[in-house]
Amino acid sequence: MAIIKIERRMKVQVVKRNGNLVEFQREKIVDAILKAMLRTEKGIDEEIAWSIAEDIEMEFEESDIIPTVESIQDRVEELLIDYGRFDVSREYILYREKRAKLREYGWKMSDLQRDIYEKKYRFNGESFDEFLERVSNGNDFIKKAIKDKKFMPAGRILANRGLQKYGKKVTYSNCYVLPKTEDNIESIFDTAKHMARTYSYGGGVGVNLSNLRPKGAKVNNAANSTTGAVSFMELYSLTTSLIGMRGRRGALMINLDISHPDIIEFIDIKNDLNKINSANISVNVTDDFMESVINNKDYELYFKTDATGEEIRKTVNAKELFKKIVYNNWKMAEPGVLYIDRINSWHLLSVDSEFEYAGVNPCAEEPLPAFGSCNLSSINLSEFVIDPFTDNAKFDFDSFKVMVRHGVIFLNEILDENMLLHPLKEQREMSKNYRQIGLGIMGLADMFIKMGIRYGSKESIDLIHRIGYIMINEALTQSALLAKEHGPFPKYNADAVLSSPFLIANAKKETLELIKKYGLRNSQLLTIPPTGSISTLVGCSNGVEPIFQISYTRKTQSLYNEDTYYTVFTPIVKEYMDLKGIYEVDKLPDYFVTTANLDYRERINVQAAWQRYIDASISSTVNVPNDFTPQEVEDLYMYAWYKGLKGITIYRDGCERSGILITDKKQQSRIDKIDELKRELDMLIVEELKENPNRCPMCGGNLIHSGGCSECQDCGYSPCSI
Repeated sequence: MAIIKIERRMKVQVVKRNGNLVEFQREKIVDAILKAMLRTEKGIDEEIAWSIAEDIEMEFEESDIIPTVESIQDRVEELLIDYGRFDVSREYILYREKRAKLREYGWKMSDLQRDIYEKKYRFNGESFDEFLERVSNGNDFIKKAIKDKKFMPAGRILANRGLQKYGKKVTYSNCYVLPKTEDNIESIFDTAKHMARTYSYGGGVGVNLSNLRPKGAKVNNAANSTTGAVSFMELYSLTTSLIGMRGRRGALMINLDISHPDIIEFIDIKNDLNKINSANISVNVTDDFMESVINNKDYELYFKTDATGEEIRKTVNAKELFKKIVYNNWKMAEPGVLYIDRINSWHLLSVDSEFEYAGVNPCAEEPLPAFGSCNLSSINLSEFVIDPFTDNAKFDFDSFKVMVRHGVIFLNEILDENMLLHPLKEQREMSKNYRQIGLGIMGLADMFIKMGIRYGSKESIDLIHRIGYIMINEALTQSALLAKEHGPFPKYNADAVLSSPFLIANAKKETLELIKKYGLRNSQLLTIPPTGSISTLVGCSNGVEPIFQISYTRKTQSLYNEDTYYTVFTPIVKEYMDLKGIYEVDKLPDYFVTTANLDYRERINVQAAWQRYIDASISSTVNVPNDFTPQEVEDLYMYAWYKGLKGITIYRDGCERSGILITDKKQQSRIDKIDELKRELDMLIVEELKENPNRCPMCGGNLIHSGGCSECQDCGYSPCSI
């Protein structure tokens, strides 16, 4: 009988929705039926499920028709009725409808998530499967990882990959750094030109003004003296707003060395809300300066003009200058601080004399050389927790290792594909020579909650060290294996790389042996960006941030024209409360910490633990309450330096610059009616943000401040992005 069955049974082919032919699989039918049965009062009957699958397979064996997925599902519905399971048939129909929606949008999405997907990343009405196919370029592993929310390319890749075939001139790189602006009029305006071109392709820009002579310095032209480095910030801010005002905003970071004689004017520039509204600013702070602060010593501001030989010196008290930085940040949320010596000393090329960082990108997670750029993607750590919300919860290190390897391979594919899509020839050359990529993480806070670990605790720090060590070694290993196949990056200097303190501290013996043998395909591997939009899209916590708050109050208007208020819970909180049947916030375990009740030093400890294994940097914001004092801000700045951070951003709730990066009104003063109305709306928004900086002026939802920007977690509105 067994022989007869094998001879009788021919393999049934099925036409998938994409037109491909696949082999019939009874297990898939059984699984779908059982899921429908679970939602009925009668429950599961495996015998019926397998009988229906067997019946369908035999029907099509004996038919000349090649069935489609839809025709098989239609037949399942009919047979469920024939077997007397009307209840299951009804649930199966609902199941099919749900699956149809998932095919269109991929995941169960909130209104906000759907809006992000539709407006930012979905191209020309493509299906979710087409979206995955475009973004992954047929890479099945990456396609599944995105679908499973384990991996997410950065926004520029999601939005732009594959569009060049439609004639689109768009880059896959989120960020670029331009050369330090040289001390001449040609370089100053070349920077503006390069900036405008980069924005037009969708990239953000970082620029360092430290080479520009200070205010009052002699010049050999019609003017007697220069207006100084700070004066040109208006030019770059204006360029940013002009290019970005009718589409995706331009994003700009301007930084200046602490030793520049114009540093006080630079620090104070953001005190005027009408100035430099289209840029973040940061101060490059040296270890020498910080030692002078600790010892309350004088510090020399110095600049030598090469063209004239003029030397400009100013002496300031280091502690007083540091307190000015602190106070302005407390008051206006800027400037940020970059610990430049740590940036320059803790990466793979730190002892390579031919390599130099020129600046950082707008969110500061990417120190880059002149004309450098980076392609980014993030691994969602929360999806690697096995048995979440139980005492048996654990991190899946084996799957994580595989994901890191594939992430490096994917980003190298992106880097090669993007090589001709950079706005400038110099950017293409730099990308080719150094091959920087940026693989990061998100969902850290959600991972801790799923594992019952308090964010910032010793247990959480220990886990970060385990994950971080694996991540850097797997990334280095895969880069070495790619170098074996394709050769190391062209500017690879074996002696310099192998001597770098970062590599020596982090690479295990086996990893070092591979690098010695083959070199590295990439000069930069790991970073942690803020991940605002993509983490919201998949419903996980941002980057390395703790969850912002347990819940927030949403306002809506009822049918009776009265304001109605209701509570909206953060996704991970809602997931836990639904699972555990909890309805009261005070019943949550103590590991549900937020930015409001977290020890701020613990917050820095988390970032410091990650920074050990990250060769680039980390974009992250320490959110502090309104009653936080300038002294407390100073203590955090000092503690961040002690802990080896490469930079820190502090945002005080309700500071005077709550609506940071609001569009400059003067630059939009058009006479047409549309812009007049827009100005009026902007003014109303500014007033609304002043009254309540944490409430979205559009929908009343919750504004989260991160990476120097703000974004509503309900409608997606941001004062600094579109």
